[in-house]
Amino acid sequence: MSNPALDAAAEPLVVRSERIDDPGELLALLPPDDALAWVHGGDGLVGWGRAAEFRTSGPARFTEASEWWRELAAHAVVRDEVDVPGSGLVTFGSFTFSDDADGSVLIVPEVVIGRRDGVAWITVIGLGITASPELTTTPAAPPADGTTFADGPIDSVHWQSLVAQAVSRIEAGELDKVVLARDLVASLADPLDVRAPLTKLASDYPSCWTFHVDGFFGSTPEMLVRLERGLITSRVLAGTIRRSGDDGRDLALAGSLARSSKDLEEHEYAVRSVAEALLPHCTSMNVPEAPFVLHLPNVMHLATDVTGVIKDDASALTLAASLHPSAAVGGTPTPAAVALIAEIEQLDRGRYAGPVGWIGASGDGEWGIGLRSAQIEDDGSQVRLFAGCGIVADSVPADELAESNAKLIPVRDALTP
Repeated sequence: MSNPALDAAAEPLVVRSERIDDPGELLALLPPDDALAWVHGGDGLVGWGRAAEFRTSGPARFTEASEWWRELAAHAVVRDEVDVPGSGLVTFGSFTFSDDADGSVLIVPEVVIGRRDGVAWITVIGLGITASPELTTTPAAPPADGTTFADGPIDSVHWQSLVAQAVSRIEAGELDKVVLARDLVASLADPLDVRAPLTKLASDYPSCWTFHVDGFFGSTPEMLVRLERGLITSRVLAGTIRRSGDDGRDLALAGSLARSSKDLEEHEYAVRSVAEALLPHCTSMNVPEAPFVLHLPNVMHLATDVTGVIKDDASALTLAASLHPSAAVGGTPTPAAVALIAEIEQLDRGRYAGPVGWIGASGDGEWGIGLRSAQIEDDGSQVRLFAGCGIVADSVPADELAESNAKLIPVRDALTP
């Protein structure tokens, strides 16, 4: 049987990274087609073109993708004059939440522009030596007037009944927490130019990681895992409250969130699942005793940064696979929660809540959780927006619906003029 990882390495990629002057806004450099993005606070990576790609599905999707990437990277001819995380050979990727869904993909761009801590570079990737392209900016077409939003197949009333079902199952002792998601369908007057919502998301949410891979885009506040020169970092978010828009009121809300037994319980489950998944890969680990409150423009989250020192040869993608699905997007215990999601959620999540990010040839990389996200469908004139909420014994269906609406705001606003 043919091994796709070995087949991919039959023609080695030629890679060259070199420093460039600061190119300005990274997202402004993207062409309308084959755009890839991973930006945070103005820094990050953008790319375009497809020098190589790998599509996979099923329970072994992470293993198959990791094998393909290792073989591709091992055979590549690389000249990296920059030597920072993100220079040299990189691939962008996005994976489905469920083992059963299609759509997991790794894409190696032909051109990557990166910036980190004041250092900017260009990487050119192909089957031979090619000249670096001239960088130009082309404005994105903003969404036209007339965008409409409607519930997906499960309307808001029915979704609240699903939350109530989940609470009953939790009260019956079947599990401690489950994350239930819902979707909203946007119908646009014209096919979407994804660069427009990316630009707005990056501007409005600079502390989040704004991404686009193969029609899946968003701005996630949650770093599933970062591996950089032996240091592992994972940001856990669980427990949410909507902001009021009044600074004084929001401070009081932040205090109530930090004291909320319901939200602290939900957060503890999520932190524990991350720490247990990372522990086998770490020589040491730091797990703060109490979370902090992360303030975003639309909501506030309980947040904990878990760190560790790697002890094996696991790559960032391997670590992401070991963490997925965490309690923050699945539940606790995870097998029972994922089974309940499949039973009652009635939603094809696609790549929502799955790992999204990038990995370099060394194995270092960054993988976020595909939250505050959407999937472009059909000819680009329809977009599915996703949001999910952690359900525990004290959850109130109407409150969870309000929380999900707050989580839909970032992408919803980015799709309107």
